[in-house]
Amino acid sequence: MSHNVLVLAGDGIGPEIMAEAEKVLACLTRDHGLDISMDHALAGGAAYDDCGTPLPEETLQKALACDAVLFGAVGGPKWDGLPRELRPERGALLPLRSELALFANLRPALTYPQLVAASSLKPELVSGLDIMIVRELTGGIYFAEPRGINTAESGERVGINTLRYTETEIRRIAHTAFRVAMQRVKRLCSVDKENVLEATVLWREVVMETAAGYPEVELQHLLVDNAAMQLVRRPKQFDVIVTTNMFGDILSDLASMLSGSIGMLPSASLDENGKGLYEPIHGSAPDIAGKGLANPLAMILSAAMMLRWSLGLPEQADRVENAVKSVLEQGLRTVDIHTQGTEKVSTSQMGDAVVRALGEQTINGMQA
Repeated sequence: MSHNVLVLAGDGIGPEIMAEAEKVLACLTRDHGLDISMDHALAGGAAYDDCGTPLPEETLQKALACDAVLFGAVGGPKWDGLPRELRPERGALLPLRSELALFANLRPALTYPQLVAASSLKPELVSGLDIMIVRELTGGIYFAEPRGINTAESGERVGINTLRYTETEIRRIAHTAFRVAMQRVKRLCSVDKENVLEATVLWREVVMETAAGYPEVELQHLLVDNAAMQLVRRPKQFDVIVTTNMFGDILSDLASMLSGSIGMLPSASLDENGKGLYEPIHGSAPDIAGKGLANPLAMILSAAMMLRWSLGLPEQADRVENAVKSVLEQGLRTVDIHTQGTEKVSTSQMGDAVVRALGEQTINGMQA
């Protein structure tokens, strides 16, 4: 079966890391039977410079028509002076999530054995860490109305954002989280702030109701402040975490540092049918763009998530993930994960190493 993927490299380091992911997918196509076609389009600051908008209509239509979107990164100081609606992050990524109805964000946080020493925490706390954070992505305080900066009768400016969740929005992300938990060790922690926020009182109620359909899954509830503390205190107590848009944004970035580098972690944003947008969780890093310093592994692992979650190709995903493990075992490191005794490599050298590791899988498979 042939799959159609839209590639949006974006800005900053986006094109550099995307080039390495495309190398890996090309290798799978050449040597491992992957049948995939890749189209390319502009998004973010690059699209604004070319078309006057961070999300051209042509890009949106291609995104709606494809099987999955592979997304690099957008934004940078060059465009910070634009009106908010035209800034790359707000004008490209958020509308894509909304138009594609990508309501479920999956963010794994795992520590590779070779990178335990790079974590901010003690090795015994993070060795073997493997957490999946399931974040609601299209509701909550980032999207609800009313919002804005107004002037009160007193003449003082007032900033307004609204935290709002419907029962339907909560139930569908809860089902996603329970299904993910069923594929892992059947343990789910729902994070809210029900002691203060009525919207998350409803969140907890609906999650508990949904749990009745998954009797094998052990369900726990934590307040978000306690959850943040526990992620640092004893992170391996968690397996799957489900939470709101804003809490998930914060907790997933916190969890990323447990793994040693934000440059190692991919993400998936899925709709009701499993179509997704796949991107590394780091930003566009304009300060290192074009210098060959960026770590492409999160982008490559995002492509692996795409193979697994949207294209239904778990064996191909396993090949990519095993290749990444292989290059780490060889001691190859980009600057963000480099430590004494390892070999520092550039962005393209790391991508080439992953391709070589895939080639070794082919040779080993033939020998077997």
